[in-house]
Amino acid sequence: MFNKILIANRGEIACRVIKTAKKMGIATVAIYSDADKNALHVEMADEAIHIGPPPANQSYIVIDKVMDAIKQSGAQAVHPGYGFLSENAKFAEALDAAGVAFVGPPVGAIESMGDKITSKKIAQEAKVSTVPGYMGLIEDAEEAVKISNEVGYPVMIKASAGGGGKGMRIAWNDDEAREGFQSSKNEAANSFGDDRIFIEKFITQPRHIEIQVLCDSHGNGIYLGERECSIQRRQQKVVEEAPSPFLDEATRKAMGEQAVALAQAVGYASAGTVEFIVDGAKNFYFLEMNTRLQVEHPVTELITGVDLVEQMIRVANGEKLTITQDDVTLTGWAIENRLYAEDPYRGFLPSIGRLTRYRPPAEQAAGPMLVNDKWQGGAPAGDIAVRNDTGVYEGGEISMYYDPMIAKLCTWAPTREAAIEAMRVALDSFEVEGIGHNLPFLSAVMDHPIFIKGEMTTAFIEEQYPEGFVGVDLPDADLRSIAAATAAMNRVKEIRRSRISGRLGNHERHVGDTWNVALQGVNFDVTIAADHDGSTITFADGTSKRVTGNWTPGDQLADMLVDGKPLVMKVGKVSGGGFRIRSRGADLKVHVRTPRQAELALKMPEKVAPDTSKLLLCPMPGLIVKVDVEEGQEVQEGQALCTVEAMKMENILRAEKKGVVSKVNAAAGDSLAVDDIIMEFE
Repeated sequence: MFNKILIANRGEIACRVIKTAKKMGIATVAIYSDADKNALHVEMADEAIHIGPPPANQSYIVIDKVMDAIKQSGAQAVHPGYGFLSENAKFAEALDAAGVAFVGPPVGAIESMGDKITSKKIAQEAKVSTVPGYMGLIEDAEEAVKISNEVGYPVMIKASAGGGGKGMRIAWNDDEAREGFQSSKNEAANSFGDDRIFIEKFITQPRHIEIQVLCDSHGNGIYLGERECSIQRRQQKVVEEAPSPFLDEATRKAMGEQAVALAQAVGYASAGTVEFIVDGAKNFYFLEMNTRLQVEHPVTELITGVDLVEQMIRVANGEKLTITQDDVTLTGWAIENRLYAEDPYRGFLPSIGRLTRYRPPAEQAAGPMLVNDKWQGGAPAGDIAVRNDTGVYEGGEISMYYDPMIAKLCTWAPTREAAIEAMRVALDSFEVEGIGHNLPFLSAVMDHPIFIKGEMTTAFIEEQYPEGFVGVDLPDADLRSIAAATAAMNRVKEIRRSRISGRLGNHERHVGDTWNVALQGVNFDVTIAADHDGSTITFADGTSKRVTGNWTPGDQLADMLVDGKPLVMKVGKVSGGGFRIRSRGADLKVHVRTPRQAELALKMPEKVAPDTSKLLLCPMPGLIVKVDVEEGQEVQEGQALCTVEAMKMENILRAEKKGVVSKVNAAAGDSLAVDDIIMEFE
């Protein structure tokens, strides 16, 4: 076995590989850019080597710099993670020439399957059903428009070397095809150093389901079930689960066997993923093969017990698989939510800055293990597993130079329903402050009826949130639970205030039992009956709720039980007294007042937000790539105004309505902060 492995990556996946390497007794080497000198993966590794400036095209994807780091460290093998150089055949060739093992597939497999155009041709030759499209390279935007018309709108414009949603656009007409081609080409060049583009038919109402394969260099290959990856935004996966709630055993077997056959046809040896589009009739179509470890691999590990990173290392060391297809059992259900540094209230635009608070939920180990060289899938019935794969820490910074993913939160349970409920509690328990993040949106998805029924497609987000995410309005039952909990919490706070020292004599303060709780535009009159173990909150209609828990004023997380059911809330302060409560995707201002205070509060005027309707504000910290209009120009609704780049993604800002540009305050090359004024309108 190898003595030392270099991880040619950063962030979450570098930390993930280091954990398994340490478990196997293998020393690890991290590489880092200027922006990552204090990163978690650098701290976790046994040694670390600096490789250049923050931009990936000056550090992490510069093969010569990575090879120099390998030489300095004396590493015998390299794990590439995902992204960066993970599917770069030239990098694999350089490692082979240097006598260093690549923890991934052979060069030939990378070249034939890592390239999306070539892989589709191979799949077609192997009689695998593929999505219609143009398999050749496309030279310019006008050729892209011509091909799009031949294929038929809508079309998907994709980077040949792409992944992770980078270099991908959907076009519904000629104008979008022109714009999408250029943006995809730019993103592909910046992210992968390869700007080749191809076009395929975009199938509406599809499900994105992928098969995890594992092959060795001795001709053995298995599949480890599937992952449902249909909930996506801009072709970037957000929620994944295993198994899929849609597939039956026959379809799973057919997809798995086809995936393994395809992998073995190209001499594949390592962990890899074959992606399919599956329609409502369970017909499946090959999309592509990712010749690397997938971001969402933990859900497969949780239901099978197979440590995919360990298996990749063993295969790279020339070992045979000790697992046969008969050993693979799918036990229980696993769900992964990707926590991104992006603001769902601002159209999911990237957010950067310092993590002033980062407290993930406590991890709980449960599940499968290797017993007598056989993997025993699953965990004892009733156990819950919580896993958080991350590459950040409290006080660290989220950089503008890299992917905005902060962590991958996973839960496992014996049933899908239990796994979803475990995820709801875990999301509510996850504390993140200092940046915009998508925790509220993830919580909303976990409660969405379509997700609960398992009926989602890849169009889920755009169909269910056509105007973007604006928060969640909780149903009456949830509001009553929060009202009861905050009333009990307020009583604790008031009792503490009544016991403050240094008071004037004969001015004893009594805490009353009757209160008014206002939240989400609703008022509840409640009466509190407290005892040693908790409080009983009685509403005006005679119903009551029992509240227990351990919350102390100043705690930013309240872990309560309401009628025996867990209720986890993030707790903050609001001006004028009360609580800022965040739970189940909702962000609420909760005021607990005496009856007289509530009466007076109704007479207070509401503060009106400033009018920004005639301003184009920068929605995130970023770089102005292009300004498409000039002063005095009339613009139409939906017209492109400018392009802002952040975290390797180009974002086109469009006019919300018809108007005339009165002033342009920014130019190409300018770096702007959130809410900086880009242009003004008459």
